[in-house]
Amino acid sequence: MSETDRTIGFIGLGIMGKPTAKNLIDAGYDLIVNDIRADPLVELKSYGAESRKTPSAVTADSDVVITFLPEGKHVRQVALGENGIIENAEPGLVYIDMSTIGPSAIREVADELGEKGVETIDAPVSGSEEGARRASMSIMVGGDEATVEAHRELFEVMGENIVRVGETGAGQVAKICNNMITAAEVASLAEALVFAEKAGISQQNLVEAIRGGAAQTWALETRAEAMIEGSFDPGFFASYMYKDLRIASNDGEAYGAPLMLTSTNHELFKALEERGRGDLDFSGVMTLYEELAGIE
Repeated sequence: MSETDRTIGFIGLGIMGKPTAKNLIDAGYDLIVNDIRADPLVELKSYGAESRKTPSAVTADSDVVITFLPEGKHVRQVALGENGIIENAEPGLVYIDMSTIGPSAIREVADELGEKGVETIDAPVSGSEEGARRASMSIMVGGDEATVEAHRELFEVMGENIVRVGETGAGQVAKICNNMITAAEVASLAEALVFAEKAGISQQNLVEAIRGGAAQTWALETRAEAMIEGSFDPGFFASYMYKDLRIASNDGEAYGAPLMLTSTNHELFKALEERGRGDLDFSGVMTLYEELAGIE
């Protein structure tokens, strides 16, 4: 069977999932989709996909099932719950979860599906909605090496930097580490920008002065201009960052790993969430710094 002869089930057509599903259709894959909302299903059907009413019905007609969901509870429900993937899972099915749910959660799901002869790959991503649309995401993969390699062409349709980190769950470890770092970058940048304003210098001049030097980061390159303008349209929701830092904090406790910076950033994003700003881009943490500094 060639790569594109595989029928792909795709569950979760959100801000990242929908453009990723379209890229698979563009590459020639037959796609069967499912989502709890009607609008993205209608859009994907008009784009060339079929749809099914439940994850179990998707699974019945698929060789590979991909999920792209918000949280671990959603992955567990879709994979293991009533009308879930497990109900129609047959030996040889490959399940790929591209959500960010943490290593312990995906390993629990993988163990239960494994009893049905299903191989699980965790493949969380780094990249905004634009990265999903342009198929330029980094994909951090955990799973059996032979199984991952057998599906590499599928991953290459969805992203650019595809790295197998280790066995199942390893991709989740890498993704949580990724978000620990990006949260620290954005929080540090927000802190510096507010400091500059309180010190009486132009935030734009600050960014121009430090760009390309030792303070050059992904956040400086991709978020500074919007943060200065006060534009926080979501590329990655603050709520999702809060969720990911919560996973990091919980797993850090379980592993005995010191997470001093991550713990502080977790509290910052918790405060942002509690103020009703979880629908901002995660760089919206700057609004919290401005509030604390008395800046309108």
